[in-house]
Amino acid sequence: MKIAFLCVANSARSQMAEGLARHMYGKRAEFLSAGSQPSQVNPLAIAALREIGIDIAGHSSKSTADLDFNKINLVITLCAEEVCPLVPPGTTKKHWPFPDPANASTPVETQRSDFRKVRDAIREKLRELASVVLE
Repeated sequence: MKIAFLCVANSARSQMAEGLARHMYGKRAEFLSAGSQPSQVNPLAIAALREIGIDIAGHSSKSTADLDFNKINLVITLCAEEVCPLVPPGTTKKHWPFPDPANASTPVETQRSDFRKVRDAIREKLRELASVVLE
């Protein structure tokens, strides 16, 4: 089973989802993430996961253009207010609309809180994937 988490920049939500899924499910499935406009992993995403003992400091943002969708069993998009990356027709897809916690116009402490909220919400959604991953 190969599961890909997608958002636009592959900097926050999809990176946290990948790190959380690997931590929760280990080798039971292969998890990856990518974005339609990759940038860099947000330091607040790294910090939010570090708070719960997960290290994604070595992650890097990747492009959806580099994915072989024929080898991916499930795509999960995590976009809310922006346009999600497109996936080829026929791809099995779920959509988890989470707001982007990276908002440069808000104070850093507000952003930290938003990252924690999104992290915890993603973790809850990942628990629902147990039936898929543990088949």
